[in-house]
Amino acid sequence: MLGAVGLYTDRILPRLTDLALRGPEIDRLRARAASGLAGEVLEIGFGGGPNLPHYPPAVTRVLAVEPSPGARRLAARRIAAARVPVELVGLVGEELPLPDASVDHVLSTWTMCTIPDVDRALAEVVRVLRPGGTLRFLEHGRSPDPAVARWQDRLTPIQRRVAGGCHLNRRIDEIVRRSGLRVEQLDNFHIRVPRPFGYMYEGVATRV
Repeated sequence: MLGAVGLYTDRILPRLTDLALRGPEIDRLRARAASGLAGEVLEIGFGGGPNLPHYPPAVTRVLAVEPSPGARRLAARRIAAARVPVELVGLVGEELPLPDASVDHVLSTWTMCTIPDVDRALAEVVRVLRPGGTLRFLEHGRSPDPAVARWQDRLTPIQRRVAGGCHLNRRIDEIVRRSGLRVEQLDNFHIRVPRPFGYMYEGVATRV
């Protein structure tokens, strides 16, 4: 029987996250992050499958990694309706059950903030990417504005408790570069939410 914490993390939080990351602005960003994908794509932090409508026709299969049972239940209907085949292949980004150099691209949207060992997860991304393959990422993280960053540091302990381990203050560009991937494109901007929550990192990084 689920306790209060289990009920929140398994049933309530996945629905809250799915609702929070919807809307025209978010959909536009998801479509932009997915553009250019082709072949076999690994999506880490698949959630309830909100990126599925935005995959281009050139994508032949999506390999999904998602730790939350509640999110996987939410995804079932979207997977059934998707044009592209989807296979749930793993629970955590730190241990991908895939061969070396086996996927064409990786997609990560609003995911790196929550992965406990994000450096290990990015090392796994590098391992499974084919040479020349890309990581497309759309993440929120640390603002360059010192006043906003201070608020992000203050709020992160609370955010981690209520939002499944989410960090507001991770430098996503540094995390990607530490993995050895080559950042080819990086755009930073704010979305229309309170500033500590909405500083975005959108980019493309290549396995050389």
